[in-house]
Amino acid sequence: MLRQGENRLETATTTFMGLNWDSGEKFWWRGFDSEKIATVLAVLAFVFITAVWGSTFFLIKDLVSAVPPLDFLGTRFVIAAVVVLAVRYRALKKVSKDLWGKGMLLGAIFMLGQLFQVVGLQYTDASVSGFITGMYVVLTPVVLMLMFGVQIPRVTWGCIAIATGGLMVLTLDGLAVGFGELLTLLGALMFTLHIVVLGHWTSKENALDLTVIQLISMGALGFLFALPGGVTLPSTAGQWASLLYMAFVASLLALFLQTWAQAHINPTSTAIIFTLEPLFAAAFAVAFGGESLTFRLILGGTLIVAAMAGAELLPLRIQRRREAALVAA
Repeated sequence: MLRQGENRLETATTTFMGLNWDSGEKFWWRGFDSEKIATVLAVLAFVFITAVWGSTFFLIKDLVSAVPPLDFLGTRFVIAAVVVLAVRYRALKKVSKDLWGKGMLLGAIFMLGQLFQVVGLQYTDASVSGFITGMYVVLTPVVLMLMFGVQIPRVTWGCIAIATGGLMVLTLDGLAVGFGELLTLLGALMFTLHIVVLGHWTSKENALDLTVIQLISMGALGFLFALPGGVTLPSTAGQWASLLYMAFVASLLALFLQTWAQAHINPTSTAIIFTLEPLFAAAFAVAFGGESLTFRLILGGTLIVAAMAGAELLPLRIQRRREAALVAA
């Protein structure tokens, strides 16, 4: 929690993996509102997260060609879970049963999303998977309406129609949606649930413990996924480097930053920032994954990103116009 000092900005201490993220250091940022600084930091955290997650699509696609998807997920999250358990074991004894239940459920939802996404990547291009995964940005207001009664404006439904059209351009194979694209869309739905529920349950005080419990849940499920038939591990240094990058950066660090940042930014604002993920995914896939930049990819991706941005920005613009008209009257 941020607080304003007399001539400096001081922050409450938040420890993560033995490091002080808000270590009480004195920052001589006079004239800045503490809540605005927290919001800016949260936005920067989300941009970093989307870049990291976008970079994983082509890495995962290459890795699961050598390591079965369930073995990859199991190894990835077991490694992350073991690390956080070793560091936070004593502190977790003090966590309430309610927070344990919430964290375990959130971890299970996120793990299902990962499972659908990774298996789907075996049947579709990394760039297409990135764009379809980004559909959770449009799905978020729909889930908010169904779960919490949040009213959805007509312009948002129009954006959903545009996004659906973009999805069809990207994924339709004849008259049927491909199997990989369907699995990836299910993964996007799981990520939507995770964003909405996490935004409802997280706070500045419980972000770290909630992150750790989610990772324990993912590690336990990953172990169960990988156990039948034995576990196939990466065989080269490059494959291990990709796996460890996804365990520590794309899982442990990214999940902590998301949990912390969503205590400062609501789910719909989170969703619009996450529109960057499919763009990063396509950029990395074309630049490093050997994929081609086709007209179909550009058109379908443009429609989806436009819908994602419009679903969040257009309602705000309409609201501001109405407020301006009321003031003028």
